[in-house]
Amino acid sequence: MDKESLLRLVDSLHRDKEIAKDVVFQGIEAALTTAARKHFRAQDMISIQINRDTGEIIAMEGDRKIDPSELGRITAQTAKQVIIQKIREAERDVIYDEFNSRKGTIVSGVVQRFEGSSMIINLGKTEAVLHKSEQIADEHYNTSERARALVFDVKKVGTRVKILLSRAHPDFVRRLFELEVPEIAEGTIKIKALAREPGHRTKIAVASSDQNVDCVGACVGVRGSRIKNIVDELNGEKIDIIRWSDEPEVLLPNALKPAEVSGIILSNENQVATIVVPNDQLSLAIGKKGQNVRLAARLTGWDIDIITESELEERQKTDTVESAETAESNKTASNNLDTASSVPAESVESSGEKEGT
Repeated sequence: MDKESLLRLVDSLHRDKEIAKDVVFQGIEAALTTAARKHFRAQDMISIQINRDTGEIIAMEGDRKIDPSELGRITAQTAKQVIIQKIREAERDVIYDEFNSRKGTIVSGVVQRFEGSSMIINLGKTEAVLHKSEQIADEHYNTSERARALVFDVKKVGTRVKILLSRAHPDFVRRLFELEVPEIAEGTIKIKALAREPGHRTKIAVASSDQNVDCVGACVGVRGSRIKNIVDELNGEKIDIIRWSDEPEVLLPNALKPAEVSGIILSNENQVATIVVPNDQLSLAIGKKGQNVRLAARLTGWDIDIITESELEERQKTDTVESAETAESNKTASNNLDTASSVPAESVESSGEKEGT
């Protein structure tokens, strides 16, 4: 390979594969050195360097300069294989570094093919995998369709980079809000907590650092335009946007919406909240298969026990009766104790007479 061809190869790899030129030069030097040692049956005496500006190959065997033509066809073939390997490794490192830095962000690609229940998505420079467990329930894609997902994990596997995507992760919803709501991206509105059951429902609690900015209204958008885009991306998944509060007396009723709350009893020691709701609101507060109360508990960090107003009245009546019975029992016990501790005067006198006799 002449100097010009070598420089063109390095420049081409640098532009097409986005590999640093010095990395390519080092790979070629290492490949030529390995090939030369095998060809000349030498050990550590051979060293090869390439001039970065002219492309001239300088080969040394000890103090003797080797003519590049001496390397021969076998050396060139061996070097070619090692160069290919080095280029693949460098290309893998470039892809790994790029997508590892994008972990936790949303990427867009084209559905390339299906491998079992997993989708292989073409991201342009490489492919990524969206496993069944990371897909939203009941959603379907066809080949050549575009899909967006969260970069969940990035791994080096041999000479390849394995990129794992997720549409089921809670952070996928978080990133969608950051993309759709500028106030969140700017930091004016903060997502304080998020709980999700993919494909069914998400509860997200937000707070604003600016009193002039309505955190819930900003997330919903004019006529629901912002939230609609997110719901469409999630194939109709329901989203409850909740105003955050540091006071559990305020936060817990908000988290249980759309159900109405008529009372709340907190046990701070074990983080248990007893929520009282009207009789006709019980099923709404619990939600389908317990979904509403389950998400509310995960969002707030409290264990939630929901009771109706009728159940509260029954508990209060029971507690009143038990308190009365306890009081009566204590009174009876006290009277018995007083009776036992007092001795009648007649008994004392009678006892004295007997002793005198």
